[in-house]
Amino acid sequence: MKVGCIGLGDIAQKAYLPVLGVQPGIELHLQTRTPATLDRVADGLRVPGPQRHRDLDSLLAQGLDAAFVHAPTTAHPEIVTRLLEAGVPTYVDKPLAYELADSERLVALAEQRGVSLAVGFNRRHAPGYTQCAEHPRELILMQKNRIGLPEKPRTMILDDFIHVVDTLRFLVPGTVDDVSVRARVRDGLLHHVVLQLAGDGFTALGVMNRLSGSAEEILEVSGQDSKRQVINLAETVDHRGQPTLRRRGDWVPVARQRGIEQAVLAFLDAVRAGRVLSARDALATHELCERVVRAVVESPGAA
Repeated sequence: MKVGCIGLGDIAQKAYLPVLGVQPGIELHLQTRTPATLDRVADGLRVPGPQRHRDLDSLLAQGLDAAFVHAPTTAHPEIVTRLLEAGVPTYVDKPLAYELADSERLVALAEQRGVSLAVGFNRRHAPGYTQCAEHPRELILMQKNRIGLPEKPRTMILDDFIHVVDTLRFLVPGTVDDVSVRARVRDGLLHHVVLQLAGDGFTALGVMNRLSGSAEEILEVSGQDSKRQVINLAETVDHRGQPTLRRRGDWVPVARQRGIEQAVLAFLDAVRAGRVLSARDALATHELCERVVRAVVESPGAA
């Protein structure tokens, strides 16, 4: 099975290649325009010279069975278009694109060609978060905060807050019939944003503060007089009177803890089985993110 990896930056090196590089039956092909990075990463994985590529044409000429795209978001539309047109099942980092029209076009193209397209929402596979999906969820609260990182609204929401948006969509126990957004924008930079989703019997709140003084990710789901809290994807605390703490095992790889390993294996299993994966639900997350972007840029102080 020939698998291409396009883009060899931090996310590829830290999260995806450690998983792909040890899978049996995979012939791994690497592609980046930076020769020094290509050789360094390929040497570390013992990828031979013929499987190292400096351009997409060379990579596509290998007859790939699947591809993982970890290039910068601005390059996604062009790269994913070429892969889909070549009939290559494609897994791409979130977001599909910064502009909703580009994301819509890519999903439509995948469906027209009958080719798998998957978006890397790894938190749907993270053990702590999948366990939250089994818990009562009358109230959901997710915070993903940073230190000293106010950013332009579209970039921050599509590159980072999208994880919060998708996790809320994954966990809400029913149909959302009310959406509201609050934000603080100063000098064109988004400081914090709050998204509320509500439906019959539940409320979900997503918060991102880029001036919080702490880099943290905390998810809480509660209902029926119990609460489950997941801290930084590593610790789970169950509250039923007295709290009970469960920590990630000492030997559990970070990629498994964060759901990346599971997402990669699920994609590869689908490719092997000939099952076509749809990105239509992922597109719904992008649509909601676009709604957040519009609300933010129209908020007081955004001008």
